[in-house]
Amino acid sequence: MTSRVGLGFDVHPFGGDGPLVLGGVTLAGPGLEGHSDADVVAHAIADALLGAAGLPDLGTLFPADDERYRGVSSMRLLRDVADAVAAAGWRVENVDVVVATEQPVLAPHLPDMVASVEQALEPLDPAAVAVKPKRPEGLGALGRAEGIAAWAVALLYTFDGP
Repeated sequence: MTSRVGLGFDVHPFGGDGPLVLGGVTLAGPGLEGHSDADVVAHAIADALLGAAGLPDLGTLFPADDERYRGVSSMRLLRDVADAVAAAGWRVENVDVVVATEQPVLAPHLPDMVASVEQALEPLDPAAVAVKPKRPEGLGALGRAEGIAAWAVALLYTFDGP
């Protein structure tokens, strides 16, 4: 068995025209600026998966200057990434995400975020996705509630070799 780890990061400022979407869940509050729906959770996970699989990054696969992706659901993009990772011979073992934001409070929405990500990445073993909120405690741009950032780590494995 061969395994690989990938790290993903994404950050978007508040100010988008659409709703606030995190981990495929629509939350109350101002939206994030971005070409797609600016779901930082989905974007960070996608880049972690792509990096571990040795595939091009999210911005290369779905460029911000391509109108086909304007306003697109990031969960759809994540599903496409999961399909590309599987086509490259890899399976997702687990994904761990940290979301840094002063607002909104994420704890009540975590089960729905986890379920949404699990659905996009299926098939997965139970408890293969973790999403953890962290407050920046007033520090920096995130602490001033200017945006939201997310970091993700993904572990992939294959029995056939890459």
